[in-house]
Amino acid sequence: MKGFAKVKKDSAMSDAAYLDQAALWSKDLTRMKARGPGDTENAMRSVARDYNIDYGFLWSLRYRRERLRIISVSVYETIRAAYRAECERQMRKLENEVRRTEEITGPDSNAVRAAKALLGKD
Repeated sequence: MKGFAKVKKDSAMSDAAYLDQAALWSKDLTRMKARGPGDTENAMRSVARDYNIDYGFLWSLRYRRERLRIISVSVYETIRAAYRAECERQMRKLENEVRRTEEITGPDSNAVRAAKALLGKD
């Protein structure tokens, strides 16, 4: 019986860790989609629509995290995939901005060099 209680306790801690990670990804997704201050709800709805994640669950992760006890594997993986896809989209946007800035200012611009260093290019 002692071994069972320990496994149960470890399991609960890992559930909390998964929820915390999903909450962090959810907040980052919302931040990346927001157009400015006051656009949180629209950004959350956009994330829910674009990545097929339940808006109510995203809302709970953000505002009622302490009430959540578990997260399903499928929801966790969906949020993880959405986060990765959004990060890739943001990197493509940055690469496009660097290219456009380089066309205007030239390749020797400090901004272009700094952005290329961030991207790991050059």
